[in-house]
Amino acid sequence: MTSSAVDNLSRLGITLPDAPAPAANYVPYVTVGNMVFVSGQLPLVEGKLSVTGHVGNDVTTEQAAKQARQCAINLLAQLNSACGGDLGRVKQVVKLGGFVACADSFTDQPEVINGASDLMVEVFGDAGRHARFAVGSNNLPRGTCVEVEGTFLID
Repeated sequence: MTSSAVDNLSRLGITLPDAPAPAANYVPYVTVGNMVFVSGQLPLVEGKLSVTGHVGNDVTTEQAAKQARQCAINLLAQLNSACGGDLGRVKQVVKLGGFVACADSFTDQPEVINGASDLMVEVFGDAGRHARFAVGSNNLPRGTCVEVEGTFLID
């Protein structure tokens, strides 16, 4: 990893976990040319979800934003693997896609996915600024309240 990304992760108190294994018949990331497409990541910690449910019902926006941040940590673990352990190869976080399991009346999906977006900027600086979508869903895999995918430009 680049020293600035390593320094930033260290300053934030983040140690990247081993890249989570896929839960079904897909690969965790695909590299095409200089682009890395990372599959949607759940907020797993040591293989477990700490929060399940629907935002706006049994999960607060703040709890869900923390879960989105954990999704971003898992995205970075996959990206680190795709880069052969060298996040210094990352030139740009291109796009994040965020899914929020939420109550029908909940409309603060962007605030939830900010948990992931903020981490990308904290780790990569201006190269962490990205395009994004944040949408609501009636349910997500394993009962999680959030899932985040990412696209990255590397050298």
